[in-house]
Amino acid sequence: MVLALSIVLTITSIGMIVLVLLHKGKGGGLSTMFGGGVSSSLGGSAVVEKNLDRLTIVCGLVWAVCIIALGLLLKETGPPVPLG
Repeated sequence: MVLALSIVLTITSIGMIVLVLLHKGKGGGLSTMFGGGVSSSLGGSAVVEKNLDRLTIVCGLVWAVCIIALGLLLKETGPPVPLG
């Protein structure tokens, strides 16, 4: 169970990184330093942004549940002992 949750946690962590980087910059912060301040007519539609927001929220919730579940499982069973 710990191994399965660790795998899901790794996948959702990578997914969160990718999803956050796909978001369009909405402010004048660090995103403008990397070319995010240049407005383009080829930007994504509002529907795509809304679906990307939903997917990011779902991925974040799965990530948070995995963190809590792993914490509870490891609290009861202890960390795995390395073979050697």
